Amino acid sequence: MKWIVSLILTLLAAQIAAADNMPSIQNIPLNDINGKPTSLKDYAGKVVLLVNVASQCGFTPQYKGLEALYEKYKSQGLVIIGVPCNDFGGQEPGSADEIKKFCTEKYNVAFPLMAKVHVIGSEAHPLYAALTGKESPFPGAIKWNFTKFVIGRDGKVVQRFESKITPEAPELVQTVETALAAK
Repeated sequence: MKWIVSLILTLLAAQIAAADNMPSIQNIPLNDINGKPTSLKDYAGKVVLLVNVASQCGFTPQYKGLEALYEKYKSQGLVIIGVPCNDFGGQEPGSADEIKKFCTEKYNVAFPLMAKVHVIGSEAHPLYAALTGKESPFPGAIKWNFTKFVIGRDGKVVQRFESKITPEAPELVQTVETALAAK
């Protein structure tokens, strides 16, 4: 029995060490919606809610909740980042300008938007490959638009929420509040 406990503790320690050695997702290059190079490093020290978004999806009304969450918590260090994606049902076919116009005119989005990327398959952007890969704390392919990742001030993924979890959902709000409280 002692050896089983010892083995479990050794395996757990190895997993923790492997996770600590993962390259930071903050260093993965992105382009913003205007094509300007950026990365999550620009948001270091903030809590990031990263969301793959689409303007013609049944979940698109979540933009309203995302903007409300951003407005409520941005002064405490929350940044929401929308990452347009056309991987699911062709629900984000627009150009960068069309996406910006839609988000600002229909939902008054003030949070940052990135350039459209792939989030699944062999063409997945390296950030999404890292967020969903086997080394991720929450591995597994993204199933649809509006999947959400909460990233702590330290640049590590805190939690993942599937599309059906709205920005107003108590579990998402609590996760954001807890991440914001961690200094």
